[in-house]
Amino acid sequence: MANSINDIVKAMDDNWPECGETVSPDLLRLLQVSDLFHKQMEALVATYDLQRAEFSVLSTLRRSPIPHSLSPTVLYQSMIFSSGGLTKVLNRLSQADLIDRIDNPEDKRSKLVQLTSKGKQLIEIVMPTLHQSERDLLSVLSTAERQQLNTLMQRVLANNEPKN
Repeated sequence: MANSINDIVKAMDDNWPECGETVSPDLLRLLQVSDLFHKQMEALVATYDLQRAEFSVLSTLRRSPIPHSLSPTVLYQSMIFSSGGLTKVLNRLSQADLIDRIDNPEDKRSKLVQLTSKGKQLIEIVMPTLHQSERDLLSVLSTAERQQLNTLMQRVLANNEPKN
């Protein structure tokens, strides 16, 4: 990394003490790990001529029940990595024959997004490779450490879920 978290914190302490007193090195490290994961994922999916948002659409459709179809609204809400321009992403995936836009039997005014056999085959190739990359990234942690990290992140996320 260009700047280690320790260098960033020291620079804040030296040059912006008010901020240095309140900075959260743990969150900065979490952001760096997230950025590292995203860069690795984007490089991997690019080898399959996919962008991150396209990968997210395909994986979301694949984990939905057969026939792997969702409304655009449900698709967007179910994606791990959100996409601001979902229509553009869907158009590109449709042109690549990875998804189809089919009539919605419950609402004739709308279309469903459905994974094609080509899209299903592609995501089933990409996903195991991505999972191996994730395992490699976390291989410096023991099983117990990964479980502890997971538990801690679950607590943070649960505490910040929207209240209905």
